[in-house]
Amino acid sequence: MSEKVSLITWMANIQIRFLTWRQGEVVGTDRFGNTYYRAKNSRAGMRERRWVLYNGEPEASKVPPEWHAWLHHSAKEPLPEGQSPYHKAWQQEWKPNPSGSAQAYRPPGHVLQGGKRAGATGDYEPWTPN
Repeated sequence: MSEKVSLITWMANIQIRFLTWRQGEVVGTDRFGNTYYRAKNSRAGMRERRWVLYNGEPEASKVPPEWHAWLHHSAKEPLPEGQSPYHKAWQQEWKPNPSGSAQAYRPPGHVLQGGKRAGATGDYEPWTPN
């Protein structure tokens, strides 16, 4: 892990990394530095166990579509990066989810954007029961 992580994430990763060291086999890494694993010894008749160790803070939106398909057993092997048959030329590159951070969207009138809403236009009628 090269990105900074919180103490809570670091502590949780100790157990996950021990499990991965004992039972996991590396399948590959993506362009964000996430590492993907499968269980070394799968039982016959059972689905193969697959997981990801994130580079930095864990965020599910960091998993590219090629690896998402593999993680969810939609593809037997990971698809080649950037060559997904589902990738369209108009699709945008991944950006981290800013919810709960300083980069989150705050509409005009939000408490952290000055707290002044636009005045009412007079078209609002409250509902009253009969």
